[in-house]
Amino acid sequence: MKINDFKNHLSQLNQVVFILPDNAEVPVHFHITEMGIIRKNYIDCGGTIREETVANFQIWHANDYDHRIQPSQIIDIIDIAEKSVNLENLDIEVEYQSETIGKYGLSFSNDCFHLLVAASPFHISPNFIVGLGKYKIVE
Repeated sequence: MKINDFKNHLSQLNQVVFILPDNAEVPVHFHITEMGIIRKNYIDCGGTIREETVANFQIWHANDYDHRIQPSQIIDIIDIAEKSVNLENLDIEVEYQSETIGKYGLSFSNDCFHLLVAASPFHISPNFIVGLGKYKIVE
């Protein structure tokens, strides 16, 4: 989903709900803690030089259970980011911390935003740990 699509969906909602890949809801007292652009320039394992640019925002929640962010407030945050950091109509990457900080794509259905496990050109089994350039099987 791109920024303009996100804003359009937000403008039609009374409340914002994010659904995790396991179908659990992000607690309703979440905050948007950052909104901006992430640029990644790198060389992959095959020697191909790559560049990725995404709009990024972080979802976080704490013990302030009465906090509720409204759709219009998120649109305001995006508007500020568009002016202050030149946020463009880019694909969105969402960061959300559970056991670790996960990065997700975003889709929309049934008046909810769904965090999607990002597609990768490489498939590494969840039983592998990457470290020091080697793969290790974890039992």
